[in-house]
Amino acid sequence: MTKTRVLITGAAGFLGSHLCERFLKEGFHVIGMDNLITGDLKNIEHLFKREDFEFYHHDVSKFIHVPGEIKYILHFASPASPIDYLKIPIQTLKVGSLGTHNCLGLAKAKKARILVASTSEIYGDPLVHPQNEEYWGNVNPVGPRGVYDEAKRFQEAITMAYHNFHGLETRIIRIFNTYGPRMRLNDGRALPAFIGQALRGEDLTVFGDGSQTRSFCYVDDLVEGIYRLLMSDYHFPVNIGNPDEISLKDFAEEIISLTGTSQKIVYKPLPVDDPKQRQPDITKAKQILGWQPTISRKEGLKITYDYFRSLPPEEWRKLPKEFVSNK
Repeated sequence: MTKTRVLITGAAGFLGSHLCERFLKEGFHVIGMDNLITGDLKNIEHLFKREDFEFYHHDVSKFIHVPGEIKYILHFASPASPIDYLKIPIQTLKVGSLGTHNCLGLAKAKKARILVASTSEIYGDPLVHPQNEEYWGNVNPVGPRGVYDEAKRFQEAITMAYHNFHGLETRIIRIFNTYGPRMRLNDGRALPAFIGQALRGEDLTVFGDGSQTRSFCYVDDLVEGIYRLLMSDYHFPVNIGNPDEISLKDFAEEIISLTGTSQKIVYKPLPVDDPKQRQPDITKAKQILGWQPTISRKEGLKITYDYFRSLPPEEWRKLPKEFVSNK
């Protein structure tokens, strides 16, 4: 029997690799696509031996050609950490605009349903708390984070335009802070940065006074939400994240307790346009998808820490020159 084919862009990334595994588990034939600018083949090399998995080394900002039928497309190609999108701002804008346009064009040609990965960053530094899908956001389009925030906002706009003008089946997910195995220790985000510093015996760096908040969702919960949204009939944006909010100061202390280290917290100036609060309102996800997170932060952090600790020590030392945000 021929398996239903699904295309996942950003397949070699943190989230993309977990999505590849989930769709293979569900019985799909998975086509992974990645230009490896931030992804890593190590995340998916265990899948290469499977007949129901194939990989295209390709930049979605250029024309996409995939022969044969495709039922679903999940567009997850994009830098997602401040380290990356501050280093490659033009590519970040291109993958959100040209890349999304190309994926939508492919979905139209294949008569496929497409889910695009948006982000809580479209809310910017929010004036509404918690953030619900009706909030339009507070974003600085010309600030350093604008290359990511506005790329995602454009992505949502063109996706809705394809839905409304072409009748394309589209889904939009707004992803809040997510964590789990296969995150990069050196990607500059709070959780891997804190764990990496703890593993190396360094003090933990908190930007600002540590009162800013984040809400961390374990990757398995997120993937379940993505799958349910793709299979739903709802085409407007849906927040997927864990509403269990915590200040970064308290979170750093949790990491110190988890790792059993004796480091202290050091404070650095807050980056430009860094959001002060981040907490999803997941009312829609509960009502429409019957979804809510089930894995506690304590449980998820233990799994994630064990994964990082299992890496070769040289991986712990692969650092950017400095961390730039507690995203």
